[in-house]
Amino acid sequence: MPSKNAGNTLQDESTRPAGGQSPLKTKKRKGVTERNRPLWMLTPGGFLITVIILIPLALALYMSVIDLDQYTLRKWLTTPFVGLDNYIEAITKTDLLRSIWISISFAVLSTIITVPLGVAAAVVTQNPYRGRAIVRAVFLIPYVLPSFVVATVWRTMLQPDGIVNSVLNNVGIDPALWLNGPMSYWTLVGVEIWAAWPFIYLLALAGLQSVDMEVHEAAAIDGALWWRKLREVIFPYLKGPVALAFLLGTLNHINNFTLPYVLFGAPAPADVNVLPILVYVTSFQSFRFGLSAAMAVVSLILIAIPLFIYLRAVKLDVSDEGGKK
Repeated sequence: MPSKNAGNTLQDESTRPAGGQSPLKTKKRKGVTERNRPLWMLTPGGFLITVIILIPLALALYMSVIDLDQYTLRKWLTTPFVGLDNYIEAITKTDLLRSIWISISFAVLSTIITVPLGVAAAVVTQNPYRGRAIVRAVFLIPYVLPSFVVATVWRTMLQPDGIVNSVLNNVGIDPALWLNGPMSYWTLVGVEIWAAWPFIYLLALAGLQSVDMEVHEAAAIDGALWWRKLREVIFPYLKGPVALAFLLGTLNHINNFTLPYVLFGAPAPADVNVLPILVYVTSFQSFRFGLSAAMAVVSLILIAIPLFIYLRAVKLDVSDEGGKK
């Protein structure tokens, strides 16, 4: 007569998986696989980031510390190492500092003007009324047009014998050189504002969609005037989108190459010789690839500073909200 222990042994053998592995070990191996699954899902994105961002960044850093030009390009792996000489030359012997100042001032001025325009347009088109769809479509025209198309149209209009000077001459105002000289800076600012404000408009409009209708109803019941309603109801909801729009708009203006290149050509006039144009001319017209790489690294650092400040502020804001909860 078989004993109880023998029956338990037979039951354990029947539940043992094939291959002699215990259920505990199988479960542990399954747990390790599930724990590593998110890392495997991130592999395609990590591969693209490495190929598209990290490898070109490493090449740019390497090029910035070697004497790479049209004569040493064929044997760039054996090009002499010059250390920080390219950075020193870029700061002391080129127009890098002037270009940085032009880029920053032009970008900040454009953003300061486009943010109120975009927010005002979003407030105007938030509530439904007859013809709102047409107004929204018209507002988006500068945004959907490619930058080179915008620059080409404005370049044609701002020629010395273009339509702008013709209209000014007809109303008794002296024509101006819009594409050269001191007026070229304000031309760049004006065209950039015309092309960029719909982006702020879209971000502000998206932020307005998050405003609860009950808040509007409560403000109406309390008899709040339109200005007080904007200041105490709508603007608090737009704080995050407007801050993001200010940052993205400023960085986009600094990095904009197509519009000044098509509008003024290369090399550009001294008053609009922005940083992307300077890097392009140094690299593809002067063929100083190492020097241009050093300029590109400086521009990357310039862009990373406000981005780091914004991300730090957002992180602190999230931490404060978590602490309050």
